[in-house]
Order: sequence, then C-alpha cells, then structure tokens
Amino acid sequence: MALWHQLQQLDSRYLEQVDQLYDDTFPMEIRQYLSQWIESHDWDGVASDVSLATVRFHELLSKLDEHYSRLSVGNNFLFQHNIRKIKRNLQAHFQEFPVYMAMIISNSLKEERKILEMALKTQENAGSSETSVALEKQKQLDNQVNDLKKRVQESEQDIQVLEDLQDEHDFRKKTLQSRMEAEINGQTAKEIQREEMVIKEMFFRLSKMREVVVNELVNSLKLAEHTQFLLISEEVPEWKQRQQMACIGGPPNACLDQLQSWFTALAECLQQTRQQLTKLQELVLKFSFDNDPISMAMSSLQEQVLMLFQNLLVNSIVVERQPCMPTHPQRPLVIKTTSQFTVKLRLLVKLPELNCQLKVKVSFDKDLNDTNTVKGSRKFNILGTSTKVMNMEESNGCLAAEFRHLQLKETKSSGSRTNEAPLLIMEELHFINFETQLSQPGLCIDLKTTSLPVVVISHLSQLPSAWASILWYNMLCTDNQNLPFFLNPPSVKWGELAKVLSWQFSSVTKRGLNADQMSMLADKLLGPEAQGNPEELVSWHQFSKYFTHAQHFFSIQSFFSFCIVLLIMGFITREKEKMLLQDKQTGTFLLRFSETCREGGITITWVEQTQNGPQTHSVRPYTKADFVIHSFPSVIQNYTLIAADNNYQNPLLYLYPDIPKDIAFGRYYTSPDEVLYLSAVMLVFQSALSGTASLCPSYPLQWAANSEDGVKWNSSVVAVIPKPSSLFGFCLSVLHVL
Repeated sequence: MALWHQLQQLDSRYLEQVDQLYDDTFPMEIRQYLSQWIESHDWDGVASDVSLATVRFHELLSKLDEHYSRLSVGNNFLFQHNIRKIKRNLQAHFQEFPVYMAMIISNSLKEERKILEMALKTQENAGSSETSVALEKQKQLDNQVNDLKKRVQESEQDIQVLEDLQDEHDFRKKTLQSRMEAEINGQTAKEIQREEMVIKEMFFRLSKMREVVVNELVNSLKLAEHTQFLLISEEVPEWKQRQQMACIGGPPNACLDQLQSWFTALAECLQQTRQQLTKLQELVLKFSFDNDPISMAMSSLQEQVLMLFQNLLVNSIVVERQPCMPTHPQRPLVIKTTSQFTVKLRLLVKLPELNCQLKVKVSFDKDLNDTNTVKGSRKFNILGTSTKVMNMEESNGCLAAEFRHLQLKETKSSGSRTNEAPLLIMEELHFINFETQLSQPGLCIDLKTTSLPVVVISHLSQLPSAWASILWYNMLCTDNQNLPFFLNPPSVKWGELAKVLSWQFSSVTKRGLNADQMSMLADKLLGPEAQGNPEELVSWHQFSKYFTHAQHFFSIQSFFSFCIVLLIMGFITREKEKMLLQDKQTGTFLLRFSETCREGGITITWVEQTQNGPQTHSVRPYTKADFVIHSFPSVIQNYTLIAADNNYQNPLLYLYPDIPKDIAFGRYYTSPDEVLYLSAVMLVFQSALSGTASLCPSYPLQWAANSEDGVKWNSSVVAVIPKPSSLFGFCLSVLHVL
C-alpha cells in the first residue's frame, strides 16, 4: 500500500504530525496530488546529484501542469488558482537550486515513515490501536448524545399528546356536568352514563400517560447524568492534558470543537427538559388527583435537572489559549513583567441566550491558601483591560472572551525575598484566575477557572530557565493548583523526556531528533554508562542545568530558514563527527551544535586527507551574536585561511556527505552587487611559541594554532572594515587596525 494512503488512515494525532512537515515552501497539496510519482523515486540519490535534481524538478512542474489540465475540464477555478500559485512558489524557491527541493522531499518521506512506524508499533504494543479506542469512545458519546436528543424529543411529543388528552378530558367532563345540571329524561340518563364511562376510560389513559411521561423524563435525566459524567470526568481532563502537551511542543490540541458540540447538545437537552417540567407543572395546576405521578415526581425532577445544568455550566468554562507573550509564541506560560500577554477563554456551552451575558474578570494568584502557595513568593498586579464580555465569535461561532493587552507588575513588599523564598524565581509558579456569573430568572451560577501555572520573569535572559520549569511541570503534573511543585520536584524517565526534547527541536526545525542526536543528549544527561536507557531517571537538577545550555541551540536556529536548518547535522559528539568525516574527501565539512559553548553555537568541522591519515579541524563556535552581523551562508562562502606561504584558501568545499557547498548554500549567498562592505571578523591567534596573541582581520579569515587534538580555529567579531581587493589592500587594512 502506498505510504501516503497509509498515513491518511491514521488517527488525527498522527496526521497532525504529518501536517507539521509541510509549509508554503513545499505545500502538502503537492504531496497529495503527486503522491505516487513522489514515492516512485529515490530522493536521497536525487539530492546528491545536481543534474538529476534538475530533471526531477522539471518533471514535477510538468506533473503539476498535467494536473492543472485535468482540473480545467471540470472548471475547478479555485483548484486551478492554487496550482498556479504553488507552481510560482516552487519556481521562486527551487528553480536555481533544485537540490533543495530534493532534500526537503527526502526528509519529509523519512519523517512520514517514522510517523507510520510509530503508529503501527503503538497498535502492536496495545493489542488494539489507540486510534480505534479513541474513535470508539467518540462514537459512544455521539450515540449517547443522539439518543438523549431523541428521548427528549419523544418526551416533547408525548407531553403534547398528554396536553391534548387532558384538554379533551377537561372539555368532556365540563360538558357532562352541564348536561347533568339540565333536566334529563331516561334517554339522556343513558347517554350520560355512557359519557361517564368514556371519561373514566380517558382518565385512566391520562393517568397512564402521565406515568409514561414521568418515566421518560427520569430515564432521560439518567442518560444525561451519565453523559455529563463522561464529559466532565474523562473528556475534559483528557483535553486539558493534551493541551499541556501542546503547550510544550506536543501534537496540536484540536478537539475542543467536538467537546463544545457535546456540551452544547447536552445543555440544550437539559434546558428543554426544564421547559417540559414547567409545562407539566401548568398541567398539574389545571388538573390533579391523588397519587398523581407528575405531582409526586415534580420536585425531585426539577432539582435533578437544575443540578445537572449548573454542574455542566460550571465545568464548561476552559482556557482555550493559555497565557502567552505575542513576541514568544512558542514559549507559552512564561510571562515577562511589563510585557503584554494574551489569553483566551471559551464557554463550551454555546447557547444563544448566553451571548453577551457573561462578564469575565481576570485576577492573579487569587484565593491562595497554605496548601497551594510558597512562602516568600513574589506578588503581582494585573494591568490593562481586566474585564471582558463573552460573545459569539464570527469565525467559528464559539462563545469566547480574549484578553489581548494584559501586563504584570510586581508589587514590592518589605523584607528580603532572598531570605524568605525557598525557590528560585524561575521555579516560582503562579496562576491567573478568571471568574464570571450567570444570572437568569431563578438561576445564579458562579463560573471560575484558572490558567495552567505560569512563570514570571523580569528579563529575557531568564527565559530558558523559566521554559525548563514549564516543560518539567507539564510533563509530570496535571494539578494546576500545585504551585509548590518545585519544592520537591519528581524525576522523569529518559524515554519520556527524550520525546519532549524532540518536540522542542521540531517546534523550531520542523523535524524531530534522530537516534544519534538522542544518544548524544542521553550521554550528556545520564553519562555514557547509562547507554541511553529509556527507564533511567533524570532529576530536575540534571535537566535544569543542562537544558538552559541546550536551549540556546534551539533559539539559534530561529535565525535560519527551514532549508538551512536541514543542512545542520545537529547534536553529535566529536567522536561521531570524526568517524563520519574520516573517509571523506579533503574539504568535506559538517555543521553541528557545540558541546561546550554556553550561549549555544554552531561548529564547522572539516577533514583534510594527509599522508599521516585524515585530520579534522574545527572552528570556534559561531553564536547568535555572530549571525546578527554575518549571515551563516556568507560565513560558509567567505571562510578563508592563510596558509604558511601566505596563500588564501577556503577549506570548506563539500557539505557532508558530498554536496558541493555552492549547491547547498548558493541560493543564500549575498551577491557582491548588493553589499559594498563585508563585516570583518577580528581573529585571535595564540602563538604556540611565545604565548602572545596577534590580531588579524578576516572575511571570515582564520589563523591556526596547533593543539593536542588537531588544529583549532579561533574567531571573534570586533570590527567592520571594507573587504580589500588585493593583498596590498589587505596589508593596509591590517596596519590600519593594528
């Protein structure tokens, strides 16, 4: 079976992972339209052959033209427009460098196979797939809600029949009384006797019908109670847990509309039942009798339906989008003081009469007690618009309130926090409270909810440590009131932590960590002796110490386009690096994350084949600060060494495994016509003999110093000077700087 067809049979959580593989650069529509053609080629081979990549690129364009022609027969204007747009984007991105397209397709197919393998493995381990279990639960709830609707509607019809029967009974009885008051003869007496028999029979039917209606209502409320129990005790907590995982990079949480549909349907049924009870009460006032089923059951039915409706509403208010700063959308639940953040609420019960009736007020750390707070914690006030009215959104019709301009300001208190608080600032948890009240005739309900715990920082340099706290909490805790969590944080299994770290990597790079990268991280956290055992425990201290260092690797990649990120090998050890390069031709280089750079950096390592065997050379890591001045492709393009004979040379020739650097990075080079000046890099050369340091400019230019494990190359950005056009000009520049 074709890979694409198999993927389409998977559960939505796997399809969401597939969706993350594609963007506007190479949209999923191409994968759908040309799935058979794409899967019929070896894209790894195509990515390593420029000529073949060019051929495949033009074949793909031709296939799109064929698809466009087929659509023109059916006059599908919208699809034709989309295909034209896709073709233009492909030509803009890959016309000059088709190898990039081959690399993207190759990577996407690999990731798709991993997703499929994971889904199939899950099915095998579980005996029955989680997908079928989830679908079965959804089907069960759908059936229950539909059954409840049907029962309530049947009760509605039976109450109407009961009302008609009671009206007829009342009419006949009053008519009979009128006739009995008149003068009667023998013939009339017989008619009255027959009429009395009819009325008695009608009364019997009326009594039975009332009993039937009461039993229908009792059974409907039992079903409503069971359905509500499933929604409140299972579905909502599961959705909240999925939301926690989505906040820390897991699969998107896309089931809220389904929950809203169930909640709304149940609320409508309960409201209709309340109206039916009111109608029955009116019938009782008109006509009642001893042991009347309606009179006897009315009080308990009214209490039960009101309790169910109140409980449903109380549990229907949720935080649809957790607090997040718009400037850091991938780091929710971390809030910087004086910076704006947003948060969105939704009421899962979407009734028209509730539109614009609920005014939500937001507060911070309200109603804390001794069990859910930490002594010495900071206190904050919320600034901005602290109240919002919930109304129906035009886009999807949901009943929601979004706070877009909130800020936190710390409330200074007397005394030293350092002496009072047992937690670090980045371990200090808070929550945001939301409350409103529903007031209707005979009904007053307080609705409250809270956000997931947030970490408040005062400077962006604290963001990595704060984000580590958010990850750890949401991996291990589902109680959003557990603010003292970090007083005694539990450990986590490496297997679970590795999954979350892969999510983090994927949130920036659109690809997860591979086995080699996982192994390298496991060795760093657990030590080589653990051999990446998924059952090995990782403590909070281990994680927080290493993650704040590793987190910089993720942030560095935000400077690169998706295509460039694909060219970075990522987390590998020096030993693995040497093994990969030892058999490659001179000038082959790879890009990896530095193991030692605290602020995070990209290291370039290349191989030189000598008479004494292969020798690898590494440059000091390039950091985020360097990439502000130099684009990464420009570093690769202009990287220059000065040999012993004063000759210039660029040692970077082939991106691993054997892709010419101009093919891999060429489309990102800065053309000479666009830039008149090139940022210079001031390099420090540590003399092996004198131990003194010499300064020389580079474009980027490197000076070498011998060391025990090969040649290391140093660089640091300190100046900007014009790029000289000759050796003479270069010498003048050096003299000028010195």
